[in-house]
Amino acid sequence: MSEISCIIIEDEPLAAKVLAEYIGQVPFLRLTGTFKDALRATEFLQNNQPDLIFLDIHLPKVKGMAFLRTLAHPPAVIVTTAYHQYAVEGFELNVTDYLMKPFGFERFLQAVGKVKRPTTTEAKEYLYLNVQYKKVKICFSDILYIESQREYIKIVTDQQSYLTKMGTQEIEELLPRSRFVRVHRSFIVALDKVNAYTAEMLEVSGKPVPVGRTYKDSLEKLL
Repeated sequence: MSEISCIIIEDEPLAAKVLAEYIGQVPFLRLTGTFKDALRATEFLQNNQPDLIFLDIHLPKVKGMAFLRTLAHPPAVIVTTAYHQYAVEGFELNVTDYLMKPFGFERFLQAVGKVKRPTTTEAKEYLYLNVQYKKVKICFSDILYIESQREYIKIVTDQQSYLTKMGTQEIEELLPRSRFVRVHRSFIVALDKVNAYTAEMLEVSGKPVPVGRTYKDSLEKLL
């Protein structure tokens, strides 16, 4: 069954906590980040593509609706607010649902049930990439981490490294989301290869990988 990756943009700690708890109770939802304001979320969205955003309206710096209008290709959005007067504007922006605070789990479940799940295809355990004028088979289970190097990426395995002309966002879309996670604007790691970690650094099969500030909270939830 396909899962829905989601983020929370909410400046009230209690409201964000309730949403996170509700998300944790739904098997097909996967929380990948929680942000106190739209600017921090925007930085995250530059390198990540969640399927769903839980969006508060009264946010500091940039209001929720203004933020939503800046997204050229927004994912599904469920608005969470205590103000009913923005409902019409929300639906004009094609939000999936409009949750009035406080809302219970049943109403929350009704809203997420409206979100279309990503289409699934038969899972493959490998991919072929262009490396030095030939297609090279790389198994997901062999990958330790992937590092961006301008217009190239370096795929590091236990045995060797592969350099191919591709962007990190492009390779991220080819990787199984349940097994790989972005930890820095330039690094993607295999979760099962992480041996140890701190707030600033991961140890991936003995190799150090930096953790970006934007990714610390979401990474902590996954490890």
